[in-house]
Amino acid sequence: METDLACLIAALQQAGVYPHPVYDVQHLETHISHIVLAGDYAYKIKKPLNLGFLDFSTLERRRYYCEEEVRLNRRLAPDLYLGVVTVNGTPERPHLSGPGPILEYAVQMRRFPQSALLDRQPLYPELIHRLAERIADFHLSLPPAAPESGFGTPERVFSPMLENLTQIRARLDLPEVGTILDRLEDWTRKRFAALWSVIEARRTEGFVRECHGDLHRGNIALVGNELYIFDAIEFNPNLRWIDTASDIAFLVMDLEQGGELAGARRFLNRYLEYSGDYGALRVLDFYKVYRALVRAKVLAIRLRQADLGPEAASAGRFDLRRYLELALSYTQVRRPRLLIACGLPGSGKSRLSLKLREAWPLIHLRSDIERKRLFGLPEQARTASRLNGGIYFPQATEWTYDRLHRLADLILASGYDVLVDATFILRPRRERFAELARRYGAGFAILALEAPLEVLRERVKRRLGRVDDPSEADLAVLERQHASCEPLSAHEYAHALVIDTSRDPPFAEILDRLAHLLAQTNTSPADRAEQARWHKPAA
Repeated sequence: METDLACLIAALQQAGVYPHPVYDVQHLETHISHIVLAGDYAYKIKKPLNLGFLDFSTLERRRYYCEEEVRLNRRLAPDLYLGVVTVNGTPERPHLSGPGPILEYAVQMRRFPQSALLDRQPLYPELIHRLAERIADFHLSLPPAAPESGFGTPERVFSPMLENLTQIRARLDLPEVGTILDRLEDWTRKRFAALWSVIEARRTEGFVRECHGDLHRGNIALVGNELYIFDAIEFNPNLRWIDTASDIAFLVMDLEQGGELAGARRFLNRYLEYSGDYGALRVLDFYKVYRALVRAKVLAIRLRQADLGPEAASAGRFDLRRYLELALSYTQVRRPRLLIACGLPGSGKSRLSLKLREAWPLIHLRSDIERKRLFGLPEQARTASRLNGGIYFPQATEWTYDRLHRLADLILASGYDVLVDATFILRPRRERFAELARRYGAGFAILALEAPLEVLRERVKRRLGRVDDPSEADLAVLERQHASCEPLSAHEYAHALVIDTSRDPPFAEILDRLAHLLAQTNTSPADRAEQARWHKPAA
């Protein structure tokens, strides 16, 4: 069988095999597939393997999974997936969709340049933004798994995690790798026990859906201006009927592994604020460890295949070790941090917060977005609410701060840092979040943004003309809040960094000052108050 397949793949690299013009032929190989790029098309043939977690061992199974691949991938890349074709004839002289015995089935796709893959091009902010919204929309469009299906139960979540470790151990006999695997297995078992009820709750709440299952940069392409997300898992329903948190964990992990830290933070924040599923953070690191081990397992399988050259094998061993070390990094516990960005409309809270959430691993909560979510409105909705009316009546404001507090509590409990972006004009609201930080033993800082009133008025007027800003604060709101704003107390100044944004201080200095403020434990309140007055406007 292996000889016949090798002969067939070699023959398929001849241009005359195809019923369409072929200007060149290229062959790509993964641990489970052969892909032949011929002219304007790509043909994907599954290897006759049984790896436990997949079974392509018979021709009929390969046909079925080719059809499943087309069905699943047309959800996110309908223009790429054209259908299933037969490979007929003999291994030495094959042809497509013609007479003679069927040798194999192939998924036919439209070809695109390999340079279009996201792991081969720069990831600019707008692209990450679009990708996060695209995946969130996809997840929101999927029906939840039927309770009786058994998909997404804690047991089905845990089983492939242990299987990954078993598969890696079976293919590698390296003492240093074994030590890392032992530590990861111990952490996985303990974390699973702690998260069992959370995993089950997310299943019953409807977060287990027929997802992509293999969501990393190598399975996403930008062709022209069109994003194609392809190669969803077809071979095992348990690996795609999963928690949506597991789906995004793969891409976040992959971005971090590739050194795209700002992109990973940008993607995660945009996905969370667009979908509203902040509860995904409770299990995200658990799934990130799993996803890193999935990639390590794939490499371990490929390293044992005989056709791999020495240079590729050396690179594979290096990457495998990197994935194991990345997985181990996700198991580390550190002191959490809570920041609140406060200031009047136009003070620059959101602008600075958007920069902070990419420089540091912060989950960013925005009052303008969460207020509208409470009323079932999209973030860009314009409600034409009057002052103290519409969705801006006083009780709605209290509801909004209550929601921000609940979410901040959840985020800290999940082991993530949080940045809360709201006006916080009243001292009790600020103190409530300071108390939350004390409860978690978290580092706490107030990022207090100020500017002269005339500057704020001009900024608010300009912002009202934009359609991409969720804020609806107008000049009347600014004047009312300016009149009722309660200044920071002496105690609050001990935790505050006050910035006059009309002077636009260097961002690197802001980061240094904030890091110093968050790390302080023994500095006297008087010293901290003096440090906090950096960039404070003169009276």
